[in-house]
Amino acid sequence: MVEGFVPFGEYETWYRVTGDLDSAMTPLVIVHGGPGCSHDYLDNLVEIATSGRAVVHYDQVGGGRSTLLPENGPEFWTVDLFLAELDNLLSHLGIEQRYFLLGQSWGGMLGAEHAIRQPAGLKGLVISNSPASMALWASEAKILRAELPTEMEAALDRHEASGTTLDPEYLAATQAYYDLHVCRVVPNPPELVRTFEFLNRDSTVYNTMNGPNEFFCIGTLRDWSVVDRVHAIITPTLLLSGRYDEATPVTVQPFFDNIPDVRWEIFENSSHMPFIEEPERYREIVEKFLSSLD
Repeated sequence: MVEGFVPFGEYETWYRVTGDLDSAMTPLVIVHGGPGCSHDYLDNLVEIATSGRAVVHYDQVGGGRSTLLPENGPEFWTVDLFLAELDNLLSHLGIEQRYFLLGQSWGGMLGAEHAIRQPAGLKGLVISNSPASMALWASEAKILRAELPTEMEAALDRHEASGTTLDPEYLAATQAYYDLHVCRVVPNPPELVRTFEFLNRDSTVYNTMNGPNEFFCIGTLRDWSVVDRVHAIITPTLLLSGRYDEATPVTVQPFFDNIPDVRWEIFENSSHMPFIEEPERYREIVEKFLSSLD
């Protein structure tokens, strides 16, 4: 493993390469979710490198080990910022002419935006647990919330209306939702706990772009959508989601309907993190897809 920092304007992006970037196998770049999380919860995907394929993790600016900017406002935190950061990383590593991209949740949204631009070096795309539209994400979240016990759903509605989303009652109901639709491995494994610890240290990006949690999306991404643009993705694409995922089939369907070269796998025993909930099968499906494109 090699770790380092990539200069990105006035800031720095932390990255780690596992394996040899000069291998004959196309390297895989992994884009974490959030926005504003760290790569840690995706750590077990380093196992893909045992096949001889280099695996690149990085922390997007504003989160993890990269430069934190808690003083920056909404005008700074944009999709274009993170697209530029990804391009900068690919160039720094010298792999911009040949790479695979795996984006999870927000990382898959960013991956779709990247692929829509049709970069010459992108040889394959994995969109994992990601919606094609935040409007779809929000409407599906309402359905999932309605499946919670009545008193929990009422608590969520009440505290959101009064702006008291840090109230213990609200946080308890939030955790119940997470245990069903974010990660069904409870207690959460150490790598996911580390990501939440980093997020709690500085949640500027997450709160600004998303909102206070996974289902109350009131941030700057609330109107984001690629539904009318994903037809421009010309690279082979693999969609991954869980049966209990907060990224429900309805949120993923536009990718499947509109990307020309696409396939879709649903993990029957998983929610939003099948790489944690069904890790062996997840890696097997990803590796098989990537190998078919090498």
